Amino acid sequence: MSRLTLLALQIFVAVVVIGLWQVLTSVPIFGTVLLPPFFFSRPGDVAARIVKWFADGSIWIHLWITLTESVLAFVIGSLGGVLVGFWFARKPLIAAVFDPYVKMMNALPRVVLAPIFALWLGLGIWSKVALGVTLVFFVVFFNVYQGVKEVSPTVLANARMLGMSERQLMRHVYWPSALSWMFSSLHTSVGFAVVGAVVGEYLGSAAGLGYLIQQAEGVFDVAGVFAGMTVLAAFVIVIDILVSMIERRLLVWRPVAADARG
Repeated sequence: MSRLTLLALQIFVAVVVIGLWQVLTSVPIFGTVLLPPFFFSRPGDVAARIVKWFADGSIWIHLWITLTESVLAFVIGSLGGVLVGFWFARKPLIAAVFDPYVKMMNALPRVVLAPIFALWLGLGIWSKVALGVTLVFFVVFFNVYQGVKEVSPTVLANARMLGMSERQLMRHVYWPSALSWMFSSLHTSVGFAVVGAVVGEYLGSAAGLGYLIQQAEGVFDVAGVFAGMTVLAAFVIVIDILVSMIERRLLVWRPVAADARG
């Protein structure tokens, strides 16, 4: 399937969903509107609200704050996950010692951590960044750890037989093995970074997309809530596209597909 065809199908799905939304909130079916506009708003009202936000410029400060928090959480969490993942994979004893603690911290509900970070770091951006880091770190950590562990023993033995040093092994064997795993986790991590920022803003802040949604929800402004979620969804898609572009440039080494080997 060509990229243009895929894009057309994706747009078609969006048009169908929006069309159904419009019909179900506007046209009575058997005498009843299945999605009451008071609870679900209408696509036209949501679009009008988004246009108004961008026209008067009020949305930009919220986008900038959420972007800053998300990027910081994504970068810090990803770097931490890569470094600790490599370290644990190369040091089995340390990994075994800390294994229950890693699982325990990963199991903690992040919503519970949000008030704690707000108490420690205040209501500024750093409490939101900290919440996002806790979401991003574990996704990247587990993928990098598994990627390094999945190195073929045959390739590793051959490389050592050829006299590769530990630094060369890291560069030519471990790193390429973990790279595809790491980039697959980054796509998920982008969403988690934004989730951490928005949830933190929703629970306590003075600006940001989460704050915008929370304020609209507080006055039963359903169009504002859906408009905020729509802008947030588009925001995540744009960031994910940027990550995909970086991946295509950096991910030179790729594992050979099973059918190619056969």
